[in-house]
Amino acid sequence: MNIYLIRHTSVDVPKGMCYGQSDVPLRSTFEEEAAAVKAGIASIAFDRAYTSPLSRCTRLAEYCGFADAIREPRAMEIDFGDWEMKLFDEIDDPNLQRWYGDYVNVRATNGESFADQYRRVSAFLQEVRHREERNTVVFAHGGVLKCAQIYAGMVRPEEAFNEITPYGGMVRLEF
Repeated sequence: MNIYLIRHTSVDVPKGMCYGQSDVPLRSTFEEEAAAVKAGIASIAFDRAYTSPLSRCTRLAEYCGFADAIREPRAMEIDFGDWEMKLFDEIDDPNLQRWYGDYVNVRATNGESFADQYRRVSAFLQEVRHREERNTVVFAHGGVLKCAQIYAGMVRPEEAFNEITPYGGMVRLEF
């Protein structure tokens, strides 16, 4: 069983913006980026497709021929709560420093911690993994791909964010 996780294409938000579960626009380069993703998966026969319900993922899924992909809320990016759509440098919340010190366990104010996101994503992957399908595709977010890599033993949690999958990039999990 293979699970292919594809990160959405690049977003049109200012650098340093905290946008987790906010529905943000894509860059004007979407068509070009999406065409590269579509070409990269064209030779794979998928038995099932899932997508985060956020438009940056559903739009890519649709472009790649998966308009009927199952909308899966557990494939959403981390919930940054009160920090959503604010520049990190402008967040005036004493909890932010605690979060910087331990983002794995400390929740964003009225949001999630990385551990919360990991539990949600791993529960989803556990279900997908035990289906009778050969190839599954999931259109998701950078944090979701990191959770998936930890779940599959490809990376240790403390090293998870040393390298981020680029926009339009793919991670393959083999079970």
